[in-house]
Amino acid sequence: MSRPPLAREKVVDAFEQILIDEGERAATMDATARAAGVSKGGLLYHFATKDALEAAIIDRLHELVAEDVAAMTAAPEGPIAYFLRSSAMENDPLDRAVLATSRLAQGGNAAATDALRGIRDQWADALRSHTKDATALDLVMLVSDGLYFNNALAGGSIPGPVPRGAAMDALVEVVERAVRR
Repeated sequence: MSRPPLAREKVVDAFEQILIDEGERAATMDATARAAGVSKGGLLYHFATKDALEAAIIDRLHELVAEDVAAMTAAPEGPIAYFLRSSAMENDPLDRAVLATSRLAQGGNAAATDALRGIRDQWADALRSHTKDATALDLVMLVSDGLYFNNALAGGSIPGPVPRGAAMDALVEVVERAVRR
């Protein structure tokens, strides 16, 4: 797959940043052009509508999740450990795409909502054969959700307890013992 032009990526990056920092309502075409350092015409050359920009964010998410699922299934530590450890956000491209898509979903974008449900299903599908039953899979998914949610709280005024180092190792060990086949 060929890389998109740099100007196009700058626009998507700027739109993503506005979504994360200010929300869907602030992520206008004008604000995106300013943040990307391109003219309105330059923006329109790559994205004729805000819907097209939103679709680019969702496409980015799908690409990053496909890479993540491949990494998860090949992880030497195993998919469950990889998935739980990667649920503690690091502000990496996947985290940013999930946050931006979440902002679109919060704004009522049905495609974003469907994409978020779909990626959750992809992760669950990759983990299913490594858990003893549906309840065990639910446990892995819900622990991941909790890690992600608490990590998000850490950025605000409410401190979020996110285990790191030995505490994360212990958590992974407990979950894996509970869910193994």
